[in-house]
Amino acid sequence: MKRGQGSPGSWGGKPITRRGVIIGMAAVGGFLVVDLGATLYARGPLGSGGRLTPQAFVDAFHRVYGRHPGYRLNHSKGVAVTGYFESNGAGTELTSAAVFRSGRTPLQGRFSLSGGNPNLSDAAGVARGLGLAIGYPDQQQWRMAMLNIPVFLDNSPQGFYDRLLASKNDPTTGKPDPAVMKAFLAAHPETAKAMDVVKQHPPTAGFADSTFRSLNAFYFVNGAGTRTPVRWSLDPLQPLQTPQPASKNPDWLFDNLIRNMASGPLRWRLLLTVAEPGDNLRDATIAWPEQRRVIDTGTVVLERIETEAAGNARDINFDPMVLPSGIEPSEDPLLPARSAVYSASLRRRAGTSGAAPQVNVNEVAQ
Repeated sequence: MKRGQGSPGSWGGKPITRRGVIIGMAAVGGFLVVDLGATLYARGPLGSGGRLTPQAFVDAFHRVYGRHPGYRLNHSKGVAVTGYFESNGAGTELTSAAVFRSGRTPLQGRFSLSGGNPNLSDAAGVARGLGLAIGYPDQQQWRMAMLNIPVFLDNSPQGFYDRLLASKNDPTTGKPDPAVMKAFLAAHPETAKAMDVVKQHPPTAGFADSTFRSLNAFYFVNGAGTRTPVRWSLDPLQPLQTPQPASKNPDWLFDNLIRNMASGPLRWRLLLTVAEPGDNLRDATIAWPEQRRVIDTGTVVLERIETEAAGNARDINFDPMVLPSGIEPSEDPLLPARSAVYSASLRRRAGTSGAAPQVNVNEVAQ
């Protein structure tokens, strides 16, 4: 295959609310958000006492992965998909969000692999992402950025920043410096524990049979004003596939996905996991007990896959703080941080031309 080049959360003590973050204009061609770069801070880089801003994250991604104009800072390699969410109405018990009323709502999405270099070869162990924007562009949308891992590896913006820098490959070995990573894990035991959890859940064969999770907690608010903390997941209705041997094809994960969708729509159940008192709402590295109540709210159906191009999911900012009425962010400090950095990434790539799609759907033999 040819390859181309609610209680508000807070960060730094400043309250962040969904409506304070979002300007209510969603369109396929982009999304306008408030520039939080001047107001959102965490503890300084590696404990230096300096300010950790969205620009610091931009610089860190450039340092680790290089500069790739026109691509996202993270999850640079991806494909666009479209489909719909078929709600069964069960979610209205917890939320007044229109998307959970019985019926069908269109969506756009994007499958991706983590990392900021769009030219890297696919690897089974790299985290797989699925971003969705559910709803009509001229109305309130629900946007989400999910991963196929059971817990997130960091519980703070600082932790993510430190891990990003520690993961930079040594040019002589092509792998992260073991001494640097060891020092990072010693300073961030929460990440070491999360990595152990992830190792206990090996990835499936591909995108189609992966479970994708919100990881962060959110509040669902129903018509009576009751706020219920939840995490959600997409549970695949496709059977588990047989893992394939290592392939020299640098795009084998995406090529398999393209072939899967050529055979028909792919489906996932949208499940809400309801927290109980004592469950941690601020720390995405900690899994909730398996005994928690789970509500099946309907089916996400993906019907069409496309090469990224102007006008499809390439231009959508899958900001997890873009929420409809009836869904609110939790106090997890990663949420406003992610929103700010996603906005910085969008501004950086907006209007940039000449970036060839790294995966070309039309060049995959069916």
